[in-house]
Amino acid sequence: MNVTAIGSASAVSPEERALRDLYLEHGPALYSYVLRMLDWDTHRAEDVLQETLLRCWNNGNLTDAEGMAVRPWMFRVARNLVIDAHRTRMARPLEISGTNWLVDVHSEVDDVERLLSSMVLHKALQTLTPAHREVLWATFFADRTTQQVAEDLGIPRGTVKSRVYYALRSLRLALREHGVVVDEVQEEKPDTETDVTC
Repeated sequence: MNVTAIGSASAVSPEERALRDLYLEHGPALYSYVLRMLDWDTHRAEDVLQETLLRCWNNGNLTDAEGMAVRPWMFRVARNLVIDAHRTRMARPLEISGTNWLVDVHSEVDDVERLLSSMVLHKALQTLTPAHREVLWATFFADRTTQQVAEDLGIPRGTVKSRVYYALRSLRLALREHGVVVDEVQEEKPDTETDVTC
């Protein structure tokens, strides 16, 4: 089997030899021009060069016959191909890369879950008494010690501990009512001798 590539040294027809000569004469300069336009993306530059030569082949503009300037025509075609490809990419939706799509989807799910969890937690907190809500905000959300909270609220430290215990217990029940599975944590009940009831 005899295979002849278009523009190769063994090309038989004069058109094929002309395409080869055209590539040898104008190809390197055209490739450099396109490469700069595409920010050094060699793969896309090769595609544009190939498409430019193909269009030159299809139009029959393989020689500088009758005063036709082939080189400027080829550069204009290559420039138009780059511009068209850029416009096409801008008009299409953003493509998802092969490696990051799972991470992107997972982070979006995490954001949605976080939002839903905070909404459920907010509803569950609204079911607590104001005193329980206040002590939970002061200890857990403001990250303060029971001693600091006791001083700020003007109540004994044991009362703060007691309120936190019963507030967490009520919060777990409220979360269960909202369909949230809450692990049972064995908490130590506040010492009743030193603690004041909430």
